[in-house]
Amino acid sequence: MKSPRGVYEKVLGSGVWWIRYADTTGRIRREKAGAKSLAVQLYQKRKTEVRQAVKLPENLRTKPVPFSELANDALDFSRNHKLSHRQDACRMAFVISQFGNRTADTITPQEIDRWLESHWDWAKATKNRYLALLKLTYRLGNQNEKVKNNPARLVRMQRENNARIRYLNQHEPLPATLDYLKRHTDEESRLRAVIETKYAFHMPEFEIALNTGMRLSEQYNTEWPNVNLAQRLLTVSRSKHGEKRHIPLNSTAVAAFERLALQANGSTFVFLNMERDAPLRANKHWFENSVVEAGIRDLTWHDLRHTFASRLAMAGVDLRTIQELMGHKTIQMTCRYSHLSPSHQLAAVEKLVSHGSRLKRSKRHSTPPELTDPRTDGSN
Repeated sequence: MKSPRGVYEKVLGSGVWWIRYADTTGRIRREKAGAKSLAVQLYQKRKTEVRQAVKLPENLRTKPVPFSELANDALDFSRNHKLSHRQDACRMAFVISQFGNRTADTITPQEIDRWLESHWDWAKATKNRYLALLKLTYRLGNQNEKVKNNPARLVRMQRENNARIRYLNQHEPLPATLDYLKRHTDEESRLRAVIETKYAFHMPEFEIALNTGMRLSEQYNTEWPNVNLAQRLLTVSRSKHGEKRHIPLNSTAVAAFERLALQANGSTFVFLNMERDAPLRANKHWFENSVVEAGIRDLTWHDLRHTFASRLAMAGVDLRTIQELMGHKTIQMTCRYSHLSPSHQLAAVEKLVSHGSRLKRSKRHSTPPELTDPRTDGSN
């Protein structure tokens, strides 16, 4: 039986049939149909669409893009543009374990939302970081024309409690369980005792965090060319907002850097592992253990940054200076610490008292209008 015009077997004897036709623009199209009967039906359908002037997609045989491909593109972008690319890599591994074998266009907003909600033990901030990574992944996929939709865009971020400010010595210390902690009554002393006893190698990291207020990524990416001990200045070449900033170093921070310099072993990185053959990338392996052993609750490494800012505010440092030292993009972020400066606020409202006293004295010494001598008021 002779095949209809436009229907053909690309490889003779394969049993796989194709169709060939011209669309409404005159462009020659070819489509794989499968069995011959299916190819005949598809050819007739396409010819009908052409007669009805139905516009066809640019590419009818676009290869489905797996989510893992989008994920790799996002990691490449993160590696080249983000300070947090190591955290992105850890999170992406978890995301790929869930969606990696899926076609990117088949993942729905509802699936993403259900997956995030299934992790009831994650904090809202943690869920938001994963969602932000998914949003970035699909946004890059859109830009690269690998996917048309962005399901993550339709999933809402959870409202975080950014007002939380936790700093050392804020809470009452717990009863000591170790002999060498019994003589310490405040959180910082207890934490220092544990670090000095069990993790002395990492004490400079703790001192620098507490006295510079650097973000974790800024601190552990620090390299020696950016540390000027003579001028007591550290340069963060690329902060969270992509800008360069400078951090003054007090004497405690300088001493910590000098101690690290003795351990540099020729490396350009400031913070090295105990073998001094690779840079440190995290501190959970010692800091979280120290916090637990010191009997301290609800304290993270980021809270050392809060401690830095809180102590500046309590010392009466103005908010604009704290903003610059913290590297905040806006003053609103810094205003969270304003309530910790009661003496500064008291001095401000006390000015109203002196202002009121001046007004009273001014009224007391002024002559009432009705007592003015009409013969001397210039009316004659």
